[in-house]
Amino acid sequence: MNPSATHTRRSLLRSGATAGLGALFSGLPQGWVGSAYASAAPETTDLKFGMIALTDCSSIVVAHEKGLFKKYGINSTVSKGASWAAIRDSLTNGDIQATHMLLGMPIASTMGLGGAPKKPMIVPWIVNRNGQAITLSNTFKGKVADDPKALKPFVDEAKAKGNPLTFAMTFPPGTHAMWLRYYLAAGGINPGDAAGAGADISLITVPPPQMVANMKVGKMDGFCVGEPWNAKTIADEIGYTSIATQGIWKDHPEKVCAFTEEFAAKNPKTVKAVLKALHEASVWLDKMENREEQAKIVSAATYINCPPEAILGRLQGKYNMGDGRKYKDPNYMIFSDRNCNYPQAKYAKWWLTQLRRWGFVDTAPDYEGVAKQVMRSDIYEEAMKEIGYTHGGADDKPETLFDGVTFDPKADLEAYAASFAVKTLKA
Repeated sequence: MNPSATHTRRSLLRSGATAGLGALFSGLPQGWVGSAYASAAPETTDLKFGMIALTDCSSIVVAHEKGLFKKYGINSTVSKGASWAAIRDSLTNGDIQATHMLLGMPIASTMGLGGAPKKPMIVPWIVNRNGQAITLSNTFKGKVADDPKALKPFVDEAKAKGNPLTFAMTFPPGTHAMWLRYYLAAGGINPGDAAGAGADISLITVPPPQMVANMKVGKMDGFCVGEPWNAKTIADEIGYTSIATQGIWKDHPEKVCAFTEEFAAKNPKTVKAVLKALHEASVWLDKMENREEQAKIVSAATYINCPPEAILGRLQGKYNMGDGRKYKDPNYMIFSDRNCNYPQAKYAKWWLTQLRRWGFVDTAPDYEGVAKQVMRSDIYEEAMKEIGYTHGGADDKPETLFDGVTFDPKADLEAYAASFAVKTLKA
């Protein structure tokens, strides 16, 4: 046979085979060839995810339950942690590779704060915004609504008697701690420094699922935690909601998906695969018609272990505060909408100002450096580009919280940290 004819025939066979494969795999995710990604195959395919029994674990749980991690080449296992400290330690020692985590924890771990070993962690994904709350015991029902200034006389009286009121949060540099501190301070109440010095109240750490039981036996007067535990406290007639955290800061950042910096550096494609799956889960979650199914999925004993009806109401923006106030809140918990997932550097900067304000650090932190190291928008942007998703980009606009004080991430951050009337700032 003519050599050129042979060559032409082989070329046609190759092109035909390629076209056939292209048609065969056209319905699969971009980059898929055979049984794995050619250009985006995860370096590590078996991943264990950590989570705490809170409604905002939903995107991780849904990505697992609906096979979205599997779609992107990840064999996922979801492991419920007993406490945030246990979750942090599991991520640090490699027992889990990714986790549901309070924004503030990766920052503290990267800086070596809070008595834990210094272990750099990264945030390439914000899991959700809004949806936490501050609960008060029934003692204050009808006396304190959403204004912490109304709480101050009770705090002062208890302190004068030598038996200060007790408030709980879930982890010292975490979100619930900072919302509670900000709320109390806006009412003229000093929650004290990282060691409790200068406090008008007693501030303790309690894992989220244990909040209701501890208030029931009278061990605390108030707490800040994620749902469904605030709603469950009302259902059990133990306490009521003073304020939802979106009432303190609309669309505030809350939980994140965190990795150790070391793992992310060695497994960049794995991290991006996780983000792609979380994106699909998050878009699904923000369709209101899916929220009933969401509540059923995450209510399972292996996850939140709570009746789905205790979870669903606030997911739908239906807020019964437990003291006669009822309203429909348009700023309920979101997982994807309003550029939810972009890891904004300004959020880390705000966190650092609060760590400074409350004496978690002795001197000015490296605001720019830590924010850049932890909040990995570069990874987020790469992952979203690969699936063709157009996000809202970086945002450095000022934010004004419920006390009327404005945070400008482009301004003097040390001056902002020192500007509050109530603080335990170290020189």
